[in-house]
Amino acid sequence: MSSRLAEIAIKSQRLGVCVNMNKAIAFTTGVALMLCQAITPVAAGWNPDKKKPTSTEEVQATIESFLEQDPGLQKFFDSAHGYAVFPKIYKGAIGVGGAYGSGQVYEKGKYIGDASLAQVTYGLQLGGQAYSEVIFFGEKDALDRFKSEKMEFSAQVSAVAATAGASADAAYSGGVAIFTLAIGGLMYEASVGGQTFQFTPAE
Repeated sequence: MSSRLAEIAIKSQRLGVCVNMNKAIAFTTGVALMLCQAITPVAAGWNPDKKKPTSTEEVQATIESFLEQDPGLQKFFDSAHGYAVFPKIYKGAIGVGGAYGSGQVYEKGKYIGDASLAQVTYGLQLGGQAYSEVIFFGEKDALDRFKSEKMEFSAQVSAVAATAGASADAAYSGGVAIFTLAIGGLMYEASVGGQTFQFTPAE
C-alpha cells in the first residue's frame, strides 16, 4: 500500500513539473510576440529592394534636416572629399539586431552612384528605430575603400548624433566621420559597428 502511495506521489510531482514548464513556455512565447509587435513599424519599412534607389530629393531633404539640427555640419559638406547620405535606415532588434538602408554617394559635391547599407548586431537590444546617416570621407583613399566595398565599421566605431554644436568637436577617424539623426523609435544602443556597404556606380 505504501509503495502504491509513493508511486502516486511521484507521478503528481512529475505532473506539476510539466504544468510549470508549460506555463513558462507560454509566458516566453507571449513576451516574444509582444516584442515582435513593438518593432512592427520598423519591420514594415524593411525593404532592401535595389530596384528602388534613393531619390536626389530625399537626399537633399535629409541634408537640410541635418543642417537644421547642426548648421556646423556645413563645413564637413564643404571640405570633405566625398560623402554618402542614407535618408532612412531601418533597424530592429530582439537580442540579434539588423539594419538596412539605401542612399547616394557624392564626390566633390557630384553624384557618383548609389549605395546600400546592411548591419547585423548582437547583444542586449530591444525595440526598433529609423534614422538618417551621413558618412563623410575626409580623403580620396577612404572614398575609394567605400566604393570597392572594402569598408566595414568595427564595433568600436561610433557616430555623432546630430544636435546643435555636435560637429564642433567631431573629427575624422580612419578617414571617415559619421553623423546620425534619429527619426523615431527606441534602441538600447545605436551603434554603427558592423555596418557593411555595397556601391553601384552611376550610369
